[in-house]
Amino acid sequence: MKTAILIPARYASTRYPGKPLAELRQKDGTTKTLIQMTWEAAQQVAGDHAIHVATDDARIRDTAEGFGASVLMTSSEARNGTERCAEALDQVEADLIVNLQGDAPLTPPWFVEALIDRMAQDATAQVATPVLRCDRQTYEMFTEDRRNGRVGGTTAVFDRNLHGLYFSKEVIPYIDPGKLPDPIPVFHHVGVYAYRPDALRAYTTWPEGTLERREGLEQLRFLENGHTVACVEVDARGRLFWELNNPADVARIESVLGA
Repeated sequence: MKTAILIPARYASTRYPGKPLAELRQKDGTTKTLIQMTWEAAQQVAGDHAIHVATDDARIRDTAEGFGASVLMTSSEARNGTERCAEALDQVEADLIVNLQGDAPLTPPWFVEALIDRMAQDATAQVATPVLRCDRQTYEMFTEDRRNGRVGGTTAVFDRNLHGLYFSKEVIPYIDPGKLPDPIPVFHHVGVYAYRPDALRAYTTWPEGTLERREGLEQLRFLENGHTVACVEVDARGRLFWELNNPADVARIESVLGA
């Protein structure tokens, strides 16, 4: 199965303009841009996969080409990473498209490998995405963001067959703060997707959904149109996973990097 990993990146983020070019301190004291770190994370995925940055911005293009990335130019009309990946379809040859969003440099390679394996084993699956059970530290990061009025990571709920029921920027399901169970029944949605090309093409034919617009979550368009999103549970293997959603997350990620 020929796989292409696309890294959609836009400059005009509402919450964090210029986010792909944000510089993060490394353990050795140097800095790297978020887009370069995500590119390097994609290179760690096992297998011979094409890797491309997909953007509409010349600044991101120039930066990415500067560290050796292949860049696919897309239009400024793409409203989210899935639409940008769909726009790039005509520029790649692949049986499977992986969307590794440019704000998740801490994504372990085995998260992506688990998605690819799931799609290889289940020919009926059209879209798949990872979910990660929250440990106490991650759950507290979620609740801290909400207490401070920040929109942080995304949580997911799914049925017994691991089919997504809903994704939200709220912390779901609700847990009584005085009765936090172990293990914690909250799953962090990891913003990586694997799509069949036909699923991507169908996505662009549907209007933006009401829930998608309210939550600002692109994957809800699939659910709102009656299409299954397969959730693949992954294990962080002791590593902290977090995306760069807000400027406040820079310090969190740098702490993981040991900077």
